[in-house]
Amino acid sequence: MLKCPHNRQKSHCKECYGSQICPHNRQKQNCKECKGKGICEHNRRRTMCYECGYKPKLCLHNKQKSKCKECKGSEICHHNRIKSFCKECGGSQICIHNRQKQNCKECKGKGICEHNRIRSRCKECKGICEHNRIRSRCKECKTNEYINSFLV
Repeated sequence: MLKCPHNRQKSHCKECYGSQICPHNRQKQNCKECKGKGICEHNRRRTMCYECGYKPKLCLHNKQKSKCKECKGSEICHHNRIKSFCKECGGSQICIHNRQKQNCKECKGKGICEHNRIRSRCKECKGICEHNRIRSRCKECKTNEYINSFLV
């Protein structure tokens, strides 16, 4: 196994443009645009597609076993939280400002829009509808979408 200057396997290194990296800067097998062998006909990762037969391991509480607090799943820390989001454990999804990375305005997380608001609650970004509700939860908007689908 050849190592690159970045201390990775050379064929999988993005900086070295390894042979397993596609033009979209992803691993070839997992690239949807390149139709890699790890992507199924439903345009999902083959190993995580419910339609292709993926079944998460469920516990007695009918939850994903690794995330079940009652069963002390592998993704639960000793503070009884999901490890990656636990501030005390220094989870991978917590930024240097001690917030969730995706919702940190200072870090410009993915959940923050160009208007410096939480994306799903920003009127300009269409997260809030004309009824002043969260669009995905508005019954009136969903009814209108359903009616319009028949008119097209």
